[in-house]
Amino acid sequence: MTIRRVLAAALVLLGAAGIGRAANVTAPDYGSKFWTRWGDGRADVDGYELVTPRYGAPRKGTAVLIMVTENFAEKERVKSDPGRRPAGEEFPVIKLNRVEDFSTGIYDYNLMTSVFVALTRAAGLGVGLPTKVSFSAQDWCGHVYSQALFDSATVRLTSHSYFDGEADESAQVDGAEIFSEDALPLWARGLAGPRVVAGKPVTVSMLMSLKAARLGHVKPVLLSAILSEEPGYWPSRVPGGTFTIRTRTAELSDGRSWTFEVEAAEPHRLIRWTGSNGEVGRWLGGDRLAYWQLNEPGGEAMLSRLGLSARPPRTP
Repeated sequence: MTIRRVLAAALVLLGAAGIGRAANVTAPDYGSKFWTRWGDGRADVDGYELVTPRYGAPRKGTAVLIMVTENFAEKERVKSDPGRRPAGEEFPVIKLNRVEDFSTGIYDYNLMTSVFVALTRAAGLGVGLPTKVSFSAQDWCGHVYSQALFDSATVRLTSHSYFDGEADESAQVDGAEIFSEDALPLWARGLAGPRVVAGKPVTVSMLMSLKAARLGHVKPVLLSAILSEEPGYWPSRVPGGTFTIRTRTAELSDGRSWTFEVEAAEPHRLIRWTGSNGEVGRWLGGDRLAYWQLNEPGGEAMLSRLGLSARPPRTP
């Protein structure tokens, strides 16, 4: 079952794409212009120079952001294999895979966050809202995994960890039309709700980042977030070049904030992000790729398009 066949049945719902109770909280436009780019069977793959805090010090590393559309199984909340289910049991999503690697002293961290945003109404959710977020972290001490499943009036949380007192946990957060801090890179590019107009902030309910919760050894909580776009455009220089950008910000009720610099021209690539915790990501390069087909020997040559290089045969 192709994603376009699912869309054929679902696009009729997009006329009622409002996702918030407030009149100014609406979904992005997932119409024909969106699918001209995002229905081509490829992904946006971008490499970043990363500085992120850990153990009281800034750590240098890399991040890769992968954004791609795919079909999702409504009941299981996993990628739906072609032909496995009837069209009525699956729906299209845009997925963000965020992969981060950095060193802390002798050992390294490997993090991955996956975000799935619904492109049609499904699982009791509005268009442009997250339907699932998952996070995993691996370091030389052990590994952890967290998951959030978004329903119409609740978010179901589960986590597993090697830390004593956190081994296997589950919880529920009540609330409707909940956004996700982990989806902010998609939101900054206009690929996830809510739609924001320059100079007109929008306030939403937002689930705390699973990454922030797990690395901070706290339970993810529901926050209030003010999302805004600054009027005007500015030049921004990063290792991958100089761009004309617009700036979007997210101010969270726990005191943290994020600033995103987004390319003003299509395809509105994320050029830089900055967190109040000191984290900074700067664009190195990117391309539109069917990256899953580049796993044969020699595929690593494509890393240069992302501003990255192949892993060394041993830790330098």
